[in-house]
Amino acid sequence: MAVDELLSKEFEEAGYGGITLTKTPLGAQINLYTMRPGRVIGKRGRAIKDASDKLEHKLGLVNPQITVVEIEVPELNPHIMAARVANALERGVHFRRSIFWSLRRIMDSGALGCEIILKGPIRSARARFEKVSEGYIPKSGEPSKRWLRHATIHVKQKRGILGVTVNIIPPDAKFPDKISLKGLPEIEYPEEEVYMPEGVEPEPEQTVTTEQVAPATEQPEATAEAPVDEKPEETTTEMSVEVKPDEAVVEPTPVEAEPEPQPVEEKLGEEKPADEEKPAEAEEPKEDKEEA
Repeated sequence: MAVDELLSKEFEEAGYGGITLTKTPLGAQINLYTMRPGRVIGKRGRAIKDASDKLEHKLGLVNPQITVVEIEVPELNPHIMAARVANALERGVHFRRSIFWSLRRIMDSGALGCEIILKGPIRSARARFEKVSEGYIPKSGEPSKRWLRHATIHVKQKRGILGVTVNIIPPDAKFPDKISLKGLPEIEYPEEEVYMPEGVEPEPEQTVTTEQVAPATEQPEATAEAPVDEKPEETTTEMSVEVKPDEAVVEPTPVEAEPEPQPVEEKLGEEKPADEEKPAEAEEPKEDKEEA
Protein backbone atom coordinates (compact mmCIF):
# COMPACT_ATOMS: atom_id res chain seq x y z
CA MET A 1 0.00 0.00 0.00
CA ALA A 2 2.82 2.40 0.81
CA VAL A 3 4.57 1.70 -2.48
CA ASP A 4 1.32 2.17 -4.37
CA GLU A 5 0.59 5.52 -2.74
CA LEU A 6 4.12 6.83 -3.30
CA LEU A 7 4.23 5.86 -6.99
CA SER A 8 0.69 7.11 -7.65
CA LYS A 9 1.63 10.57 -6.37
CA GLU A 10 4.93 10.50 -8.25
CA PHE A 11 3.43 9.54 -11.64
CA GLU A 12 -0.05 10.98 -11.40
CA GLU A 13 0.28 12.97 -14.61
CA ALA A 14 1.68 10.00 -16.54
CA GLY A 15 -1.59 8.02 -16.31
CA TYR A 16 -0.71 5.78 -13.38
CA GLY A 17 -2.51 2.41 -13.63
CA GLY A 18 -1.30 0.41 -10.64
CA ILE A 19 1.58 -1.91 -9.79
CA THR A 20 2.39 -5.57 -9.07
CA LEU A 21 5.16 -6.22 -6.51
CA THR A 22 7.11 -9.46 -6.06
CA LYS A 23 9.99 -9.93 -3.59
CA THR A 24 12.97 -12.07 -4.61
CA PRO A 25 16.40 -12.74 -2.99
CA LEU A 26 17.97 -10.32 -5.46
CA GLY A 27 15.50 -7.52 -4.64
CA ALA A 28 11.95 -6.28 -5.16
CA GLN A 29 10.59 -6.40 -8.70
CA ILE A 30 7.89 -3.82 -9.47
CA ASN A 31 5.80 -3.77 -12.65
CA LEU A 32 4.39 -0.27 -13.11
CA TYR A 33 1.39 0.07 -15.49
CA THR A 34 1.01 3.46 -17.09
CA MET A 35 -0.67 5.11 -20.02
CA ARG A 36 2.36 7.28 -20.93
CA PRO A 37 5.56 5.29 -20.36
CA GLY A 38 7.75 8.13 -21.71
CA ARG A 39 6.94 10.40 -18.77
CA VAL A 40 7.62 7.63 -16.26
CA ILE A 41 11.04 6.88 -17.69
CA GLY A 42 12.06 10.55 -18.15
CA LYS A 43 15.18 11.82 -19.86
CA ARG A 44 17.86 9.13 -19.76
CA GLY A 45 15.88 7.29 -17.06
CA ARG A 46 16.12 10.01 -14.42
CA ALA A 47 12.50 9.70 -13.31
CA ILE A 48 12.80 5.96 -12.65
CA LYS A 49 16.08 6.41 -10.76
CA ASP A 50 14.56 9.06 -8.51
CA ALA A 51 11.54 6.84 -7.79
CA SER A 52 13.73 3.83 -6.98
CA ASP A 53 15.87 5.94 -4.62
CA LYS A 54 12.78 7.15 -2.74
CA LEU A 55 11.53 3.57 -2.38
CA GLU A 56 14.92 2.42 -1.06
CA HIS A 57 15.47 5.26 1.44
CA LYS A 58 11.91 6.04 2.60
CA LEU A 59 10.34 2.56 2.57
CA GLY A 60 13.44 0.42 3.05
CA LEU A 61 13.08 -1.74 -0.07
CA VAL A 62 16.28 -3.56 -1.02
CA ASN A 63 17.39 -3.03 -4.60
CA PRO A 64 14.02 -2.07 -6.14
CA GLN A 65 13.79 -2.77 -9.88
CA ILE A 66 10.99 -0.94 -11.72
CA THR A 67 9.79 -2.12 -15.16
CA VAL A 68 7.35 0.09 -17.07
CA VAL A 69 4.42 -1.61 -18.87
CA GLU A 70 2.18 0.32 -21.25
CA ILE A 71 -1.58 -0.17 -20.89
CA GLU A 72 -3.17 -1.20 -24.19
CA VAL A 73 -6.80 -0.48 -23.23
CA PRO A 74 -6.91 2.29 -20.59
CA GLU A 75 -10.73 2.11 -20.36
CA LEU A 76 -10.43 -1.31 -18.68
CA ASN A 77 -8.09 0.00 -15.96
CA PRO A 78 -9.97 1.20 -12.85
CA HIS A 79 -7.13 3.49 -11.68
CA ILE A 80 -7.13 5.47 -14.92
CA MET A 81 -10.93 5.76 -15.10
CA ALA A 82 -11.18 6.84 -11.46
CA ALA A 83 -8.50 9.47 -12.10
CA ARG A 84 -10.48 10.76 -15.10
CA VAL A 85 -13.63 11.11 -12.98
CA ALA A 86 -11.63 12.89 -10.28
CA ASN A 87 -10.11 15.31 -12.79
CA ALA A 88 -13.56 16.05 -14.22
CA LEU A 89 -14.91 16.83 -10.74
CA GLU A 90 -11.98 19.13 -10.03
CA ARG A 91 -12.66 21.05 -13.26
CA GLY A 92 -16.29 21.62 -12.18
CA VAL A 93 -18.09 19.05 -14.38
CA HIS A 94 -21.37 17.78 -12.96
CA PHE A 95 -20.82 14.54 -11.07
CA ARG A 96 -23.55 12.58 -12.86
CA ARG A 97 -22.29 13.58 -16.27
CA SER A 98 -18.75 12.48 -15.44
CA ILE A 99 -19.94 9.16 -13.95
CA PHE A 100 -22.17 8.20 -16.87
CA TRP A 101 -19.53 9.24 -19.41
CA SER A 102 -16.90 6.98 -17.83
CA LEU A 103 -19.41 4.11 -17.44
CA ARG A 104 -20.27 4.27 -21.14
CA ARG A 105 -16.61 4.31 -22.16
CA ILE A 106 -15.86 1.26 -20.00
CA MET A 107 -18.79 -0.82 -21.31
CA ASP A 108 -18.09 0.11 -24.94
CA SER A 109 -14.54 -1.21 -24.57
CA GLY A 110 -15.87 -4.75 -23.89
CA ALA A 111 -16.12 -5.01 -20.09
CA LEU A 112 -18.54 -7.60 -18.69
CA GLY A 113 -19.58 -5.33 -15.83
CA CYS A 114 -18.82 -1.98 -14.29
CA GLU A 115 -19.77 -0.13 -11.12
CA ILE A 116 -18.89 3.46 -10.15
CA ILE A 117 -19.60 4.80 -6.64
CA LEU A 118 -19.21 8.42 -5.57
CA LYS A 119 -19.34 9.09 -1.81
CA GLY A 120 -19.05 12.28 0.23
CA PRO A 121 -20.67 15.73 0.51
CA ILE A 122 -21.81 15.88 -3.07
CA ARG A 123 -24.49 18.63 -2.89
CA SER A 124 -24.60 19.63 0.76
CA ALA A 125 -22.60 19.22 3.94
CA ARG A 126 -24.29 15.90 4.63
CA ALA A 127 -22.54 12.94 3.01
CA ARG A 128 -24.40 10.75 0.56
CA PHE A 129 -23.49 8.42 -2.29
CA GLU A 130 -24.32 7.96 -5.96
CA LYS A 131 -23.94 4.49 -7.49
CA VAL A 132 -24.14 3.57 -11.17
CA SER A 133 -23.71 -0.01 -12.39
CA GLU A 134 -24.15 -2.03 -15.57
CA GLY A 135 -23.47 -5.64 -16.56
CA TYR A 136 -22.53 -8.58 -14.33
CA ILE A 137 -20.57 -7.85 -11.13
CA PRO A 138 -19.96 -10.57 -8.50
CA LYS A 139 -19.95 -9.24 -4.94
CA SER A 140 -18.45 -12.19 -3.04
CA GLY A 141 -16.66 -15.47 -3.49
CA GLU A 142 -13.61 -16.56 -5.42
CA PRO A 143 -14.66 -14.94 -8.76
CA SER A 144 -14.82 -11.48 -7.17
CA LYS A 145 -11.38 -11.92 -5.59
CA ARG A 146 -9.83 -13.21 -8.79
CA TRP A 147 -11.39 -11.12 -11.56
CA LEU A 148 -12.69 -7.91 -9.97
CA ARG A 149 -10.48 -4.86 -10.60
CA HIS A 150 -10.87 -2.23 -7.93
CA ALA A 151 -9.55 1.32 -7.47
CA THR A 152 -10.38 4.26 -5.20
CA ILE A 153 -9.22 7.86 -5.60
CA HIS A 154 -9.97 10.83 -3.29
CA VAL A 155 -10.83 14.28 -4.60
CA LYS A 156 -10.67 17.53 -2.59
CA GLN A 157 -13.69 19.80 -2.97
CA LYS A 158 -14.89 22.95 -1.15
CA ARG A 159 -17.45 21.00 0.86
CA GLY A 160 -15.00 18.18 1.70
CA ILE A 161 -13.30 15.13 0.27
CA LEU A 162 -15.08 12.88 -2.23
CA GLY A 163 -14.21 9.24 -2.81
CA VAL A 164 -14.42 7.77 -6.33
CA THR A 165 -14.57 3.95 -6.47
CA VAL A 166 -14.48 2.04 -9.76
CA ASN A 167 -15.05 -1.72 -10.10
CA ILE A 168 -14.51 -3.39 -13.48
CA ILE A 169 -14.91 -6.99 -14.68
CA PRO A 170 -12.60 -7.59 -17.69
CA PRO A 171 -13.90 -9.31 -20.83
CA ASP A 172 -11.63 -12.36 -20.34
CA ALA A 173 -13.15 -13.23 -16.93
CA LYS A 174 -14.52 -16.78 -16.52
CA PHE A 175 -17.14 -17.73 -13.94
CA PRO A 176 -18.18 -21.20 -12.75
CA ASP A 177 -21.88 -20.52 -13.37
CA LYS A 178 -21.28 -19.40 -16.98
CA ILE A 179 -21.00 -22.51 -19.18
CA SER A 180 -20.02 -22.44 -22.86
CA LEU A 181 -20.54 -25.34 -25.28
CA LYS A 182 -17.85 -24.28 -27.72
CA GLY A 183 -15.25 -26.84 -28.78
CA LEU A 184 -17.43 -29.90 -28.23
CA PRO A 185 -16.98 -32.72 -30.80
CA GLU A 186 -19.80 -33.32 -33.25
CA ILE A 187 -21.56 -36.66 -32.76
CA GLU A 188 -22.59 -38.51 -35.92
CA TYR A 189 -25.46 -40.94 -35.42
CA PRO A 190 -25.79 -43.96 -37.80
CA GLU A 191 -28.66 -43.70 -40.24
CA GLU A 192 -29.69 -47.37 -39.87
CA GLU A 193 -30.66 -47.08 -36.25
CA VAL A 194 -34.23 -45.87 -35.94
CA TYR A 195 -35.61 -45.31 -32.48
CA MET A 196 -39.29 -46.30 -32.29
CA PRO A 197 -41.48 -46.17 -29.17
CA GLU A 198 -42.56 -49.40 -27.57
CA GLY A 199 -45.58 -51.12 -29.15
CA VAL A 200 -45.16 -49.33 -32.50
CA GLU A 201 -44.02 -51.26 -35.59
CA PRO A 202 -42.94 -49.82 -38.94
CA GLU A 203 -45.63 -49.87 -41.62
CA PRO A 204 -45.23 -52.77 -44.16
CA GLU A 205 -46.93 -50.77 -46.90
CA GLN A 206 -43.65 -49.35 -48.06
CA THR A 207 -42.35 -52.77 -49.22
CA VAL A 208 -45.68 -53.56 -50.96
CA THR A 209 -45.72 -50.33 -52.86
CA THR A 210 -42.18 -50.86 -54.11
CA GLU A 211 -43.07 -54.34 -55.39
CA GLN A 212 -46.19 -53.07 -57.10
CA VAL A 213 -44.39 -50.26 -58.80
CA ALA A 214 -41.76 -52.59 -60.38
CA PRO A 215 -44.15 -54.69 -62.58
CA ALA A 216 -46.19 -51.61 -63.41
CA THR A 217 -43.10 -50.09 -64.99
CA GLU A 218 -42.45 -53.28 -67.03
CA GLN A 219 -45.92 -53.40 -68.59
CA PRO A 220 -45.76 -50.06 -70.37
CA GLU A 221 -42.46 -51.12 -71.94
CA ALA A 222 -44.12 -54.20 -73.48
CA THR A 223 -47.08 -52.16 -74.69
CA ALA A 224 -44.78 -49.58 -76.22
CA GLU A 225 -42.98 -52.24 -78.27
CA ALA A 226 -46.13 -54.12 -79.44
CA PRO A 227 -48.70 -52.39 -81.70
CA VAL A 228 -52.08 -51.56 -80.30
CA ASP A 229 -54.02 -53.65 -82.88
CA GLU A 230 -52.27 -56.93 -82.07
CA LYS A 231 -53.17 -56.84 -78.38
CA PRO A 232 -56.92 -57.42 -78.71
CA GLU A 233 -56.31 -60.41 -81.07
CA GLU A 234 -53.99 -62.02 -78.57
CA THR A 235 -56.46 -61.47 -75.79
CA THR A 236 -59.33 -63.00 -77.84
CA THR A 237 -57.31 -66.10 -78.67
CA GLU A 238 -56.35 -66.49 -75.07
CA MET A 239 -59.99 -66.22 -74.03
CA SER A 240 -61.08 -68.79 -76.59
CA VAL A 241 -58.39 -71.18 -75.41
CA GLU A 242 -59.32 -70.67 -71.80
CA VAL A 243 -63.08 -71.17 -72.36
CA LYS A 244 -62.98 -74.18 -74.75
CA PRO A 245 -60.84 -76.64 -72.76
CA ASP A 246 -63.94 -77.66 -70.72
CA GLU A 247 -65.88 -78.38 -73.91
CA ALA A 248 -62.91 -80.15 -75.47
CA VAL A 249 -63.49 -83.04 -73.09
CA VAL A 250 -66.91 -83.69 -74.68
CA GLU A 251 -66.09 -82.61 -78.23
CA PRO A 252 -62.68 -83.59 -79.63
CA THR A 253 -62.32 -80.64 -82.00
CA PRO A 254 -63.07 -76.99 -81.45
CA VAL A 255 -64.36 -76.74 -85.06
CA GLU A 256 -67.56 -78.69 -84.27
CA ALA A 257 -68.48 -76.07 -81.74
CA GLU A 258 -68.90 -73.52 -84.56
CA PRO A 259 -71.86 -75.21 -86.37
CA GLU A 260 -73.86 -75.21 -83.14
CA PRO A 261 -75.34 -71.82 -83.86
CA GLN A 262 -76.49 -73.07 -87.38
CA PRO A 263 -79.10 -75.58 -86.14
CA VAL A 264 -80.33 -72.84 -83.88
CA GLU A 265 -80.92 -70.68 -86.95
CA GLU A 266 -82.63 -73.61 -88.76
CA LYS A 267 -84.94 -74.15 -85.85
CA LEU A 268 -85.74 -70.56 -85.94
CA GLY A 269 -86.41 -70.88 -89.64
CA GLU A 270 -88.64 -73.94 -89.11
CA GLU A 271 -90.62 -72.15 -86.46
CA LYS A 272 -91.53 -69.44 -88.95
CA PRO A 273 -93.31 -71.90 -91.37
CA ALA A 274 -94.91 -73.49 -88.34
CA ASP A 275 -96.69 -70.28 -87.89
CA GLU A 276 -97.84 -70.52 -91.54
CA GLU A 277 -99.19 -74.09 -91.03
CA LYS A 278 -101.38 -72.92 -88.22
CA PRO A 279 -103.79 -71.20 -90.55
CA ALA A 280 -103.75 -74.35 -92.77
CA GLU A 281 -104.81 -76.48 -89.90
CA ALA A 282 -107.43 -73.93 -89.16
CA GLU A 283 -108.73 -74.22 -92.72
CA GLU A 284 -109.24 -78.00 -92.54
CA PRO A 285 -112.04 -77.82 -90.06
CA LYS A 286 -113.77 -75.38 -92.39
CA GLU A 287 -113.81 -78.01 -95.19
CA ASP A 288 -115.13 -80.62 -92.77
CA LYS A 289 -117.85 -78.20 -91.87
CA GLU A 290 -118.77 -77.76 -95.55
CA GLU A 291 -118.85 -81.48 -96.10
CA ALA A 292 -121.06 -81.82 -93.09
